[in-house]
Amino acid sequence: MSQLNYRHLHYFWVVAKEGGIARAAERLGMAVQTVSAQVRELERSLGHQLLKPQGRGVALTDAGRVAFERAEEIFQIGQAITREVRQAASSETVRLTVGMSDGLSKLAAHALLEPILNTPGLKLVCHEGEFDELMAELALHQLDIVLAGEPAPHNPNLKVSSRLLVSSPVAWCGPASLVTKARSADFPHCLNDLPVLLPTGHSPLRLALDAWFEAQDLVPRVVAEFEDSALLSVFAARGMGVFPISTLGMEDLEMVRGLRVLAQTEICEDVHAIVTRRSQHHPLVRAIISSS
Repeated sequence: MSQLNYRHLHYFWVVAKEGGIARAAERLGMAVQTVSAQVRELERSLGHQLLKPQGRGVALTDAGRVAFERAEEIFQIGQAITREVRQAASSETVRLTVGMSDGLSKLAAHALLEPILNTPGLKLVCHEGEFDELMAELALHQLDIVLAGEPAPHNPNLKVSSRLLVSSPVAWCGPASLVTKARSADFPHCLNDLPVLLPTGHSPLRLALDAWFEAQDLVPRVVAEFEDSALLSVFAARGMGVFPISTLGMEDLEMVRGLRVLAQTEICEDVHAIVTRRSQHHPLVRAIISSS
């Protein structure tokens, strides 16, 4: 099968959009005979009739409709390429690729990235994944920085280093209806009588919470577990239960209506920045680390 001639496809596309060869020729600034010949060449190469006469113009055959739909996609992409290349050439872009461990509070992560979010020309790309997978991607320079609830592992082959960015106290929050009722009770023992939402077991914060429950002699009624802290807060705001959150992320929590603070605890959520020798010199990576 011969290679598709995109010039012929473009003439066909214009004819189909204009509804006639004469109007298409006028738009293209070409002779009617030339446009007609180019469309016939396309039909010959595809082996099917694409246009049929209709009144003073033309209409699409079934095969022509398929070809036209694909041509629409192709030339829309072509227009987008022209526009995006022009934009890229006329402005400087600063790209930062961040990996976020799926056990990390995303509300806290947003607070840590906030110092660089107003960088002119910023192109921020965020990936979420398992800790080990993110370490591999960082070592291969597919990521500039990883934010995680644990430090880099002691593995000389990875050639990465970590720094504790913040150790943020954890508070308990929940919908106003539950928090107002529980405030008169004795915290933290009131957690035994409230529906509780928790991060899943792979989160470092969950390990600290389980140890705290045991130390406080608490047996909370866990009604749901979430990997994503932002999703957890949405379910809590709908009245499902109370939940723990790093105070670092509580500013973003204000965007979720109906939540109130119940009490603060001595538990802390640690967030580590993990980088390679090369990525530690990235100006935005340095800004994230220096702002903590």
